[in-house]
Amino acid sequence: MESVDWLNPDLAKPRSDTAPEAPPALAHDDAEGFAVHAARIAAGNRIENVVVLDLRGLSTLADYFVIGTGTSNRQMHAVLDDIRVFAKRVGRRHFSSADTATSTTWVLADYVDVVIHLFDDDHRDYYDLEGLWGDAKSVRWEPENTDTGNNP
Repeated sequence: MESVDWLNPDLAKPRSDTAPEAPPALAHDDAEGFAVHAARIAAGNRIENVVVLDLRGLSTLADYFVIGTGTSNRQMHAVLDDIRVFAKRVGRRHFSSADTATSTTWVLADYVDVVIHLFDDDHRDYYDLEGLWGDAKSVRWEPENTDTGNNP
């Protein structure tokens, strides 16, 4: 299997009428690749301040957290829907112990080794997952390149 450069921002696509495509050669067990692509989907749908934390060796809860700030309940749920479609395409099953269908402050999607957390601004500050997991390393990733080439 060929190696995939997860820092390549062209591997993610923003929300559209079609479901997000899987990047080439994303292995079912590639948790970091899945987390980075989920971060790109979120960022491409205007989720703000998206970070990916590497929790390996620090927690048995998950290997990676993807954390972002949404501006509305509808936006956060739409992003989770896009990530679910992407996950299905790459053979990942969604598990969730929390019913977030009606939440307007914090929604999550649990994929066992990757957990997606989307908050409103106040609750992200309140729960401060980045501070709680302060020993976790941030995974370097780049959002999709949205430059159309029209700028000098």
